[in-house]
Amino acid sequence: MRVSVIATVKNESETIERLLDSLLAQTRQPDEMIFVDGGSDDNTLALLRNYERSAAVPLRVLEATGSNISAGRNVAIAASTGEIIVSTDAGVRFERNWLESLVRPFQKEENSPDVVCGFFMPDPQSVFEIAMGATVLPDVEEIVPERFLPSSRSVAFRRAVWENIGGYPEWMSFSEDLLFDLALKNRGYRFVFAPEATVRFRPRSSLAAFWRQYRNYALGDGEGLLWTQRHLVRYGTYVLALPLLIVLGLAWSVWWWVLLLLGLVVYLRRPYARLRKAISALPWKDRLVACFWVPVIRVWGDLAKMVGYPMGLPRGFRQRKCTRAYLNR
Repeated sequence: MRVSVIATVKNESETIERLLDSLLAQTRQPDEMIFVDGGSDDNTLALLRNYERSAAVPLRVLEATGSNISAGRNVAIAASTGEIIVSTDAGVRFERNWLESLVRPFQKEENSPDVVCGFFMPDPQSVFEIAMGATVLPDVEEIVPERFLPSSRSVAFRRAVWENIGGYPEWMSFSEDLLFDLALKNRGYRFVFAPEATVRFRPRSSLAAFWRQYRNYALGDGEGLLWTQRHLVRYGTYVLALPLLIVLGLAWSVWWWVLLLLGLVVYLRRPYARLRKAISALPWKDRLVACFWVPVIRVWGDLAKMVGYPMGLPRGFRQRKCTRAYLNR
């Protein structure tokens, strides 16, 4: 079974060597690696060319300046020769058995899957990043395999399913892997979850970077007309329910504030449960700082989504026929 690892990169000179070194240290080596550079203006391309000349595993470096992530992935897959395509992203490092764990389910003679979903974990380098990871990333115990939609930073699929749905949706600026997953689900392809196939990536290191990330995620949701109910609930919570409870608490009874407090407890329960494990070895000062950041990050991310979603809606309505056809082809 021939396995091709593909990735798109742009301006990743600080992380690309770590990614390639951990990929070349896998217990199961890929048969080939295809990396597409989207137009880096730093040292990324030069570093990739060095690995292309010296790596023990065949590496092809392609240039697709100006392409988005979907187009870059499609270019990489089209240039590959593997029956199994393994997709990842820049900025990650892999556990040594990552590739072996992703490929193993395809080797079953019966009930072999079409898609194998890997997992991802934070790789924080500061107290803020520890809080970020705990706030925005689920623990593996929280995953419901039947409903899990994999990120294309850790997923493997048969080349045939990529061909059958027409590749990644190149009209999507963001959330392209989510639309890709939904299209595969709608066609009845079989997914399995491989939690031991883990990649680690560094959470955003500042509120500004996190804002851009979550605004773009929500913008992609708008472009794909995805998760409309979730976004409406968020607007209703912040624009209607929260102000109403505050006004009722001020003008009517403090018991409305108790209801608001209970809502906050539910809202922050899971992030703090994850954080408790993540900070157990930290000094008390750092623990308190991390606890402070959790609600700030949670609210900041919600606000970024509320800004991003309507930004994507105009394009989403213009291209809705294309999206519907892709999802239901």
